[in-house]
Amino acid sequence: MVDVLVILDGASEALGTPAPTLEVAHTPALDALAAEGERSWETLLPAGVPVGSETAIAALLGWVPTGTVDRGAVEAAARGIAVPPGKRAWRVDVGVRPHRHKVVVVSAEEPQICADVPVRVWPPGAIPPRVLDATTVVVGAAGAATGLAVLMGAGVVIPDGATGLPDSDLAAKLIAARDAIEAGAERVVVHVGGPDEAAHERDRNAKIAAIEAADRDLIGPLHEIVAASGGSLKVCPDHGCDPETGVHVAGPVPVVSWSAIMVAQ
Repeated sequence: MVDVLVILDGASEALGTPAPTLEVAHTPALDALAAEGERSWETLLPAGVPVGSETAIAALLGWVPTGTVDRGAVEAAARGIAVPPGKRAWRVDVGVRPHRHKVVVVSAEEPQICADVPVRVWPPGAIPPRVLDATTVVVGAAGAATGLAVLMGAGVVIPDGATGLPDSDLAAKLIAARDAIEAGAERVVVHVGGPDEAAHERDRNAKIAAIEAADRDLIGPLHEIVAASGGSLKVCPDHGCDPETGVHVAGPVPVVSWSAIMVAQ
């Protein structure tokens, strides 16, 4: 019996938001899960912890941070970049959306970058502990979810075509998740970054489309696979992201939980 978690990154908005995208989107697969399972709200992070994928996904995987998480270390782990003793990895964002470039710099000191565009050097922070093992498999693009998984000790699959953007190959992620289930994984986590990226671009329609694509191409087929195995399926965002402002939203996230046991009862 396998436990499957689908993380719809940034898919929610603040409580009380009129016509939230998750409600507006056409999501028959998610609606079917909710009809047979349970709906709830879950607070993932303690007050004061920065709201981001590196903190909230860590909590969903099983480690709740108490402060900033080292995003540079996470990005380096996701890409297999070795960090020698005495040095650290720094994530550096050069430029602004939609022309932003993410760079990982390995150095002993904070990199100083001169450019004609805005530059953001992410601060150092805590390194996630190894609290997982290979019985957990995380499927996603090279980024926060897969980097956290590497650092926390889980198995990782980065399928070809997984970009972390609205154009990510969800069919490839579905195949990777199915293969992990068939190989005997006890827990499979699939990360979908499209809703968050669309919201950062302040494109409400693209965010809705990304949610609908995940429902159609991933959640629905996964429901069938998990049901056949007698397992459980949980779908939730890691945090909200407001498509009006492009900014992450703190607070509880909506959760849909389903299991074969619930249906049997």
